[in-house]
Amino acid sequence: MSTTTVTTSAAADQAAPAPAPAPGKALRRGERSLAGTLVSHGLLTVASLIALFPIVWLVFLSLGPDKDDYLHPGRIWSTMTLDNYSFVLQETNFFDWLKSTLIVSLGTTVIGVMIAATTGYAVSRMRFPGYKKFMWVLLCTQMFPIAVLIVPMYQILSELQLIDTYLGLILVYCSTAVPYCAWLLKGYFDTIPFEIDEAGRVDGLSPFGTFFRLILPLARPGLAVAAFYSFITAFGEVAFATTFLLDDEKYTFAVGLQSFVSEHDAQRNLMAATAVLIAIPVSAFFYLVQKNLVTGLTAGGTKG
Repeated sequence: MSTTTVTTSAAADQAAPAPAPAPGKALRRGERSLAGTLVSHGLLTVASLIALFPIVWLVFLSLGPDKDDYLHPGRIWSTMTLDNYSFVLQETNFFDWLKSTLIVSLGTTVIGVMIAATTGYAVSRMRFPGYKKFMWVLLCTQMFPIAVLIVPMYQILSELQLIDTYLGLILVYCSTAVPYCAWLLKGYFDTIPFEIDEAGRVDGLSPFGTFFRLILPLARPGLAVAAFYSFITAFGEVAFATTFLLDDEKYTFAVGLQSFVSEHDAQRNLMAATAVLIAIPVSAFFYLVQKNLVTGLTAGGTKG
């Protein structure tokens, strides 16, 4: 009995190889070495500084009292003032520009997202003749440059008596925003199970009821991305707004900034102050939708 025990123990000792000394601690899955962490943090810091530098530089120039301070930025330190902001708010049509910009941007957002959502949902759920070609037609509309579209759009708006109106400019911006948003939302609707539509029909909902009461609440992240894109498209566009708006009281911010530039002069300090003020509404809108932006962008790209 004892001999067997000793023999088995000896055989086990011979079978198990001695562990080799590890030169360093092995990294577990998902862990990074110290060098990798330092490199990644360094790259992120540099990227953040590069992204923030234009904003900081713009704010810095807006504090200079002279239009040519950008040529000698060191002088601004001793002459900083808020007079540029006072001048823009009190002596220009800034609030008229703000009103026009919000009307056009929010109108484009509401109308554009509504059309894009119904379009994307129809193509995602229904198999009508030519639905694939229809989506490709929407995609092809993004291939034409603005310079080619201005003349025919001007003629169409002129015949409809929509020149120098907010509605005309909103419809023009929707023609740009809707195709992209329709593709975006179509991809997001594809990620929502079709069983939800069937459950709505079983409960007696119409197709419109299913869409508005069941699908849209689930598609909130995708709608947020589409709304943000539509808002930004209308907020910062220059070419269409310059062409289709004639009354200076209806100018948007993008057109109003051009009033600081003449043939022989440019008031860059006032332009910088106005640009800083313009960024406030965009930042506020981004803050409202930022929770859903990442989710909507990633989920919308999982299916096509």
